[in-house]
Amino acid sequence: RQKHANKEPNVAANKLNDIPEAPQEVKKYLRDVAVENMERIKTAEIKKENQSNDADRASRKRKSETNEKLTEKKEAAMLEPGNRLIPAPLSHIPLKILLDIETELVYIDEEEISFEFAEVAMPAGRRSAPSVPRVDKQLQVALWDASDRYRQKNYAVAAAQFATALELCSKGVATGKPFDSSPEDISSIASFIETKLVTCYLKLGKPDLALNHSHRSIFLNPAYFRNHLRQAAVFRCLERYSEAARSAMIADYMYWLTGGTEQHISKLIKLYWQAMIEEAITREESFSVMYTPFVKKIKVDKTDKIKDTFAKKHPDYVEHIYTDPHGLHILPQTTEWSSPPPQQYLLTLGFRNKHIGKILEKLSSRKLPIFSDQKAPFSPITEEESRRHWETVGKKIMPVMDFIRSTKLTDNFCACSRVIEKLHYASILGRLQQVTEQSQVINQAMAELASIPYLQDISQQDAELLQSLMADAMDTLEGRKSDKERVWNKIEKIGIIEDFLYQVEDSYLKNKRLRAARREKMKMKRLQNTQQH
Repeated sequence: RQKHANKEPNVAANKLNDIPEAPQEVKKYLRDVAVENMERIKTAEIKKENQSNDADRASRKRKSETNEKLTEKKEAAMLEPGNRLIPAPLSHIPLKILLDIETELVYIDEEEISFEFAEVAMPAGRRSAPSVPRVDKQLQVALWDASDRYRQKNYAVAAAQFATALELCSKGVATGKPFDSSPEDISSIASFIETKLVTCYLKLGKPDLALNHSHRSIFLNPAYFRNHLRQAAVFRCLERYSEAARSAMIADYMYWLTGGTEQHISKLIKLYWQAMIEEAITREESFSVMYTPFVKKIKVDKTDKIKDTFAKKHPDYVEHIYTDPHGLHILPQTTEWSSPPPQQYLLTLGFRNKHIGKILEKLSSRKLPIFSDQKAPFSPITEEESRRHWETVGKKIMPVMDFIRSTKLTDNFCACSRVIEKLHYASILGRLQQVTEQSQVINQAMAELASIPYLQDISQQDAELLQSLMADAMDTLEGRKSDKERVWNKIEKIGIIEDFLYQVEDSYLKNKRLRAARREKMKMKRLQNTQQH
């Protein structure tokens, strides 16, 4: 770090040079946010006309998918210089702006609990005549008391009372008529309590305690955009900026998917998403990135030119350079979900550590992520191997994978790839007896699983895999032991066996070529001896 200390300001500036410039509307917000009237926005949200329905949601999704297919037919491979989509310098977004966004969108607290329930309980895409769950009287009293303490800024007492309310809910005390209640009603009430615990712990400056509650609020109600944004705020407080960026990206998509029409809200979410990407790039020391706009698959010669450009811009990160071959990266500055498919970018990464770069490039070519460096597929993993694996995966691989996902809404190969990554990591933590961290990772994976059907259409095979992963993750979280191996461990074992077979095959072919070369050499030597005689 001392070696590069004098270069750090320039390095940070160079990293930000490869992010597209913010739209004029966002720049205007940066100037005017200090005098923004928050109450006007809240009133506008409450009085917002109920316009969308389930059919409209489906239509939006079909339109997005149709437009995505049309993009692949475009001719130009690269955008011309001077286009506004070409990455341009961007100034750092001040912390005050982020805090203002959180005040408006994360810590929002209406006076009527019924209104909050109405928003949370609403089915995805439906805005007309929402039905408010009939809350059990005992639970309602506990919620009112907790909400009063929250508004009095007595957050510690409020958190304790919300925790009591959540315990009542878990014992079946949720609605006044439990036998007539739908699962959605019960989930909406539990999700509401989880979100309140998130905001209480954030106000207390304890984001580590808020983390699992933010995951569970999404698991219970994945279609509500504020749940994802609260998760982003928790990640920001924990300085996990890449994951915060992904949560903000999903929040913005969910807002549009469920019929959100307030452009002001969408712009604030995108600004938050952009700020998290910036923060992740500037704080990262092991790698740097460059985004290149494109409209169709790039040829090999173009990829080589991109790598040359990257090397000139980021000379400190050239030990290993590779471009994510699957594209589909999007940025908040150029993303409009309602218009034709968002501008897509190629992501090029450069590393200071050649070994880590090669591992990441290898992982990007797999259909399912396998992190294990286990050489013998049928031998048990020792604690020393697990610890060494955690040092590599947890501290060096996962941060890069999280950053790649921060601008990638869906996966090409498998819809559950990101979840499998997390669950592999959770298994490592479990072997190392790091129970708290394992619980957080599994809860995060379950939140992601619940969100997947909203982010993309999934095949029958993916749906079955999703259900299996969800069931095994729940069993692991609740400490249930089973004779059956966890799904993600089976996938890992299959991957290890495949790698082992490939290595055996490569070794066999290499030895075969060596033997052939040796025979040819002996043949030539005998021929030379014959000619001499």
